[in-house]
Amino acid sequence: MVENRSDTFDVGGDLTVHRLGFGAMRLCGEDIIGPPDDEEAAREVLRRALDLGVDFVDTADSYGPGVSERLIREAVGDREDVVVATKAGLLRNREGDWPSHGHPEYIRSQALVSRDRLGVDTIDLYQFHRPDPDVPFEESVQAFADLKDAGLVEHVGVSNVSVEQLETARDVVEVATVQNEFNVGNRESDDVLEACEEYGIGFIPWFPLGAGDLGEKSSVIDDVAAAHDASRMQVALAWLLEYSPVTLPIPGTSSVDHLEENVAATHLELTDEEVARLSE
Repeated sequence: MVENRSDTFDVGGDLTVHRLGFGAMRLCGEDIIGPPDDEEAAREVLRRALDLGVDFVDTADSYGPGVSERLIREAVGDREDVVVATKAGLLRNREGDWPSHGHPEYIRSQALVSRDRLGVDTIDLYQFHRPDPDVPFEESVQAFADLKDAGLVEHVGVSNVSVEQLETARDVVEVATVQNEFNVGNRESDDVLEACEEYGIGFIPWFPLGAGDLGEKSSVIDDVAAAHDASRMQVALAWLLEYSPVTLPIPGTSSVDHLEENVAATHLELTDEEVARLSE
């Protein structure tokens, strides 16, 4: 890691993790439905991530559905040195949709299911996947607060929220993390990130590589990548780590080679000028 860039972050103030984590969505089958063609290969990706020092794994009950959580249990087990975060609040169907489901009773039920799949008594970090327009936001968040009070969840996070929704959630429960779409080419959640910095909340940027589409920043990224003999994706990840001390990127992949490339980004030192150009 770069000397003036913290290598770790304390989720909820007490769960210390390396800031570059792993997103386990892509370990499922095609279109994030069902198991992958080679489950052992998927487990090997997870094991290799841990070997490389990754100790923060992010998933959701809707990935598979259920497949990602199961594979994590099989590969990670009950290791106390790994923080596993999961989510509830979205469904997955064979039409490729992600319907919202933020009913409190559903969330409470899914927490029990996720605990069983992950093989844990307490979920390290349980996140509300997305506000449900048909359920009052406070009621959904209260379900997460109740789970925390019951000892089934250690920390609570929210996802895909505005600053106003984050403030509402903080009135209900202590919020450890926010997970919003964010990358060098899409900074629409800059205001949410600023709020996270103010409150010491971890900010988990999903879609951290923008599926390779980094918009108008592409040419700058190419210049910086060439200067460091690095890939565009490594530059994008290094920028996320430089941009804010509370960012926790979770790039996902089903390939060990891509995983190793992503983790290598933690050793990429960008100059102040390069960070400034990418941040304009």
